[in-house]
Amino acid sequence: MAGERARGLVELTRAGNSIAAGFLTFIGAFVATGFDHPLMIVAAVVATILATGAGNAINDYFDREIDRINQPDRAIPRGAVSPREALWFSIVLFALAVVLVLTLPVAAIVIAVVNLFALVAYTKLFKGLPGVGNVVVGYLTGSTFLFGAAAVGELGGAVLVLFAFAGLATVAREIVKDVEDVGGDREEGLNTLPIAIGERRALLVALIVLALAVIASPLPYLRGTFGLAYLVLVIPCDALMLYSAQRGFSDPTASQSYLKYSMYLTAVVFVVGRTSVLLG
Repeated sequence: MAGERARGLVELTRAGNSIAAGFLTFIGAFVATGFDHPLMIVAAVVATILATGAGNAINDYFDREIDRINQPDRAIPRGAVSPREALWFSIVLFALAVVLVLTLPVAAIVIAVVNLFALVAYTKLFKGLPGVGNVVVGYLTGSTFLFGAAAVGELGGAVLVLFAFAGLATVAREIVKDVEDVGGDREEGLNTLPIAIGERRALLVALIVLALAVIASPLPYLRGTFGLAYLVLVIPCDALMLYSAQRGFSDPTASQSYLKYSMYLTAVVFVVGRTSVLLG
């Protein structure tokens, strides 16, 4: 029983996604200043992992009824963790994240406070509003790069492009995910974008949003921040992302998965761009 509870608590954090968010924070710091300020980078990365895990846990706490329909194998619906345990677990993780954040510069603290509010308020205030919940998740994903850059005291340049790119790509992915979950969301009474305007129109919106991200991606090269190696690598990533969005019209499940990994791949391309500058 204790082993099942422990496994359930880990599942609440979506450990893979939380670690990935920490990796994005590292990328933001690295793109901004390279390996300068290593202690600040470590604090920011660990704080991101803890806060993301806490946000995922509290999202499952608020979503426990709808998950009985859409995700019955998750920890709370299947009984591995009680709702009360999930809530307290989330509070503890948030508290640990706050302790680390307070060691960082003021700009990073401000970003963390805004993100903490957005994480806690997402399910109750934003998730059921057509498009608004998607934008909030997009901002939270993109802001991991900003947080990493703010932790090392350098906001601007390529990091802002990376923030915009990741944010827009995530908005597109979240819309496709809403198309995938439209049955359970409708039964729960949520008014997501596909429910409000129709699934096909929502997918068209996702494609347009993603196209804006693709348009933004060459800016670090055009501004002279990164060299030709970055441009050569980012173009196929852009093509893959557009293909992934188009796939949503026939297979939303595969589409949102491809979009997630395409975004991570593009983030790595920014690392390559920064590395080429450091080595050059």
